Amino acid sequence: MIRNAQLEHLHVDGDRLRTTIEISSRIGGTKNNGIQRCAATDEDKRMRDIFTKWVRETGCELIIDEMGNMFAVRPGRDRKRGAVMAGSHLDTQKPGGRFDGILGVLGALEAMRSINDAGIELERDFIVVNWTNEEGGWFAPACMGSGVWAGNITKEWAYGRKDRDGKTVFGEELARIGYMGDFPCDHRKWNIETAYELHIEQGPILWKMKKQIGAPRGILCLHWYDVYLEGTANQVGPTPMEGRNDALLAFSEMCQTVNKVAHQMGDMVATVGEIQNYPNSRNIIPSRVHFTVDIRSWDDNHALRAWQLMKREFEIIAERLGCQIRSEEFWKVESASFDQKLVDLVLESAEELGIGSLRMLSGAGHDMSEINKVTRGAMIFVPSIGGRSHVEVENTAWDDCVRGADVLLRCILKSSQ
Repeated sequence: MIRNAQLEHLHVDGDRLRTTIEISSRIGGTKNNGIQRCAATDEDKRMRDIFTKWVRETGCELIIDEMGNMFAVRPGRDRKRGAVMAGSHLDTQKPGGRFDGILGVLGALEAMRSINDAGIELERDFIVVNWTNEEGGWFAPACMGSGVWAGNITKEWAYGRKDRDGKTVFGEELARIGYMGDFPCDHRKWNIETAYELHIEQGPILWKMKKQIGAPRGILCLHWYDVYLEGTANQVGPTPMEGRNDALLAFSEMCQTVNKVAHQMGDMVATVGEIQNYPNSRNIIPSRVHFTVDIRSWDDNHALRAWQLMKREFEIIAERLGCQIRSEEFWKVESASFDQKLVDLVLESAEELGIGSLRMLSGAGHDMSEINKVTRGAMIFVPSIGGRSHVEVENTAWDDCVRGADVLLRCILKSSQ
C-alpha cells in the first residue's frame, strides 16, 4: 500500500526527463529544431533501439507485439489484478516536433524510473507503452498500432498500407527494421484496468488561459475521406477557356466548400490537408486530382451530416465543370468519452500539487481514442507554446513537461493501489 507521505514527497526527476527528451530530439532531428521520425523508418529503428536500452535499464520486461507496439512491464505485487498502463508514441510527423507523443512515452518512462528510485512496490503491474505509427505521417492512417490492438482495424490491412509515395509497404518495412514482434497484437491478451496518456495540448487553450494542466473529458470524432477527380488533360495555349474539363479548377471550388460548410454548421472543424495534382505540369490542364477531407466534431452524426452536404456540392461542381468524381471513406474514429472518475483524478492530482488545471476537450486524435474503447482511459494535457504542433517549431516549456509528468506519476500511484 502506498502511504500518503510517499505521494506527497515523490516527484519525477525533471533534469533526467529533459535529458531523455533531448536525446530523443537528436534522432531524426531537423535543422529547424524539429524531428522527422516516421514509423518503420531507419530513424524509428534508432529511437526504438535506445528506448529498448532504457527499458532494460529499469529491469522491466519488454514485450513487442506483431504491430511493433512496445510494452515495458513492471510487475506488481498482485499480478492477477488489472494493470495500469501509460504511454503514447515515439514516431513523428514528416517533419514534426520534439514533444508530440514523445512526452507521453518518455514521461511515463520517467515515472517508472522515479518509482524504482523510491523503491515502491505497486499492487498492480505498471506498463509503459510506445504505440506504433500514431501519426500516420508516412503510412496512413494514424493510430495504426493502437487501432489493431483495440480491434478497430485488422493486422493484415495495416501490413499492406503503402507509404505516401507508394514505394514501400508497412509490414515489410516494420520487419526490415526488426520490430515486428511475435506477441499477438490483441487487447484481449492483456488485463488493463486503467490507461493514461500524457500529451501536449496541440492547441492554444491552455496557453491562452495560463493553465498548466488540461483534463479532457474526451476526444472529438475523426472522419477521413479521399476524393478523386477526373478531367481532361490538354495543352494550355491552344485550348479555349470555354469547354475545359479542369480537375484542379473543380478541386479549388471544392476546397472552399469544405471551409464554407464547416463555418455554416459550426461545432466542428474540417480541412483539406493533402492534394495530388496530375500531371502537375505548368503548361498542361490538370486531368486528375486526389485530395483528402478531415472532419472532426464531438457529435458523430453532425460530422456525417457535414460530409453529406460537402459531397452533394462536390457532385454539383464536378458536373458543371465536366469532371468525373469518386469519393471514399478512408478512416473513421468515433468520439471518445473518457472515464469521469479518471478525469477527476487528473484534476485532483493537479490540485494536490498546486498546479492550475482546466476541464476541456481534445481536438486532436490520439491513441487514447482507440484504447478508451477497451478499457478506462484519461489524458493529461500540458500547454503548447503559441498553440503550435505538427510543425518543427512545436514547443512546450520544460517546467510544464515536468508538471505533466508529476501529475501522471501521482495518477499512476493512486490507480495502482
